[in-house]
Amino acid sequence: MAGKSGRSINNVPESSIKRMIFSWEGIMVLIFIAVNIFCAAFSEFYNVSSLLRQMPVYLAEVFLMLPMAYILVLGEIDISVGSIVCLSATMSCIVCNMNAPFIVVVLTGLAVGTVCGAINGFILTKFTELPPMIVTLATQIIFRGIAEIILGSGGSITMSNLDGFNAIGGKVGKVPYILFLVLILAVIFALVLGKSTFGRRVYAIGTNRLTAYYSGVHVQKIRMIIYTVMGTVSGLCAIFLLSSSFGANTTTGNGFEMDAIAMAVFGGISSTGGKGNIAGGVLAAFIIVCLRVGLGQQNVHAQVILLIIGVLLIAAVALPNIIGQVRKAVKTK
Repeated sequence: MAGKSGRSINNVPESSIKRMIFSWEGIMVLIFIAVNIFCAAFSEFYNVSSLLRQMPVYLAEVFLMLPMAYILVLGEIDISVGSIVCLSATMSCIVCNMNAPFIVVVLTGLAVGTVCGAINGFILTKFTELPPMIVTLATQIIFRGIAEIILGSGGSITMSNLDGFNAIGGKVGKVPYILFLVLILAVIFALVLGKSTFGRRVYAIGTNRLTAYYSGVHVQKIRMIIYTVMGTVSGLCAIFLLSSSFGANTTTGNGFEMDAIAMAVFGGISSTGGKGNIAGGVLAAFIIVCLRVGLGQQNVHAQVILLIIGVLLIAAVALPNIIGQVRKAVKTK
C-alpha cells in the first residue's frame, strides 16, 4: 500500500511458519536433527536403542537446567549446585546404609538439597549487596567440604541396599523412567515460567529489578523460592545419579553447575536476565546428551567432548549478534 509520501508500506504480516523456523527454538530443532545425523554417521553403534540405554547417565544433569534457567532469567547464577548434589548423595548413601526405608533415603536427599538451596537464598536475600556468584562460590566450597569431612579418608561410600535405586532406574520397554520425569518436570517448569503470574514476575525482575520492586513484585521472596527449588532439584538429581552410580565420592557432581548453565545458555536463555524459555534449554540439553552418547561410543576423550560443547556454547552466545548484524545490513541495502 502506498502512503501520501509515495513510499510503499508493507502491511502483510510475516509468516508464522517463517517466524517459527527462524526462532531460536526452530534453529535448535535443526541443530538437534543435524547432531543426530552426525552421530549416526560417526558411530556405527549410534541408534535409538543405544541412545535410550546410555542417556540415563547424563539425564540427571538435565534436572539442574530447569531451575537454573529461572536463576539465569533473574540475571543471577548459582555455581554451588554440583556441591549440593555431592552432599545430598553422600547423606542419602549414609541413611541407606542404616537400613532405612527407601522413601526415607529419597526424602533425605531432597531435604539436604532443599536446606542447601534455602541457605543460598537466605544469604542472598538478607544481604542483597552480595553478588550471587561470590556467595554460591563460597557455599560450593562449604557444601563439598562438609561432604569430604563426612566421607573421611576413604573419600567414597557405596550403598549396601540397591533395591529402591534399581527400581527407579528401571524402564518402560526401552524408555527409562528418568526420561519421563525429565519431560514432565520440563513441561511444569515451562508452563510456570511462560504462562503464570509468577513467571512474568521472574522476567520482570530479570529485566529491571528496581522497576519490578516499585511495581509491587516481592523480589526477595521470589529469589528465595527459586534458590530453594534449585536446591530441591539438586537433591532429586543426586537420587537419580545414585541409581546409576550406586555410591558417592568427593568428586560426585563435579562440573554439574557448568553443564546446567551451558545447557540453559545454549538454549537461548540470556545470562544477563529477562530473556529465554525452558523449551530452548530442553532442546539444548538433549543436543548435548546426544553428542556425549554418540562421541562416547567412539571413545572420544571426555575433554574433546567438553571442547566441542564449549565451541557450541560460544556459537550460541555469538549467533544472535551475528544474525542481528546481517538483518541490519540487509535492511540498510
